[in-house]
Amino acid sequence: MKLILTTHNLKLTRALENHVLKRIEKLDGKDRWAIDSRVTLEHDKTKAPERQFKCSMRLSVPGPDLFAEDCEADLYAAIDLVTKKIEGQIRKRHSKHKARKHTQAARVKRKRQEEA
Repeated sequence: MKLILTTHNLKLTRALENHVLKRIEKLDGKDRWAIDSRVTLEHDKTKAPERQFKCSMRLSVPGPDLFAEDCEADLYAAIDLVTKKIEGQIRKRHSKHKARKHTQAARVKRKRQEEA
């Protein structure tokens, strides 16, 4: 998966980059069809201290993209929460896909039984 990491009013350190890479690798294991991820890290000094750091993530997958963002006092916490939100979206998407497959199979089975 390709990673596009951008910052705004924030210096990108090696530790931040490694933390984001570790979280993206975790997401890559959950959804192997992911094409790329765009992560934006921002620092807004004008907001309240408990919501100064913002992390937004867009995961490009076949179909609609997955998007999540969060504001926190700690940038690492914001990254973790955004990753957790995206994981939930991946899980929901996967469950819907599996349910659709089962529904189609049930229709075929019912049709075969009615014909017999």
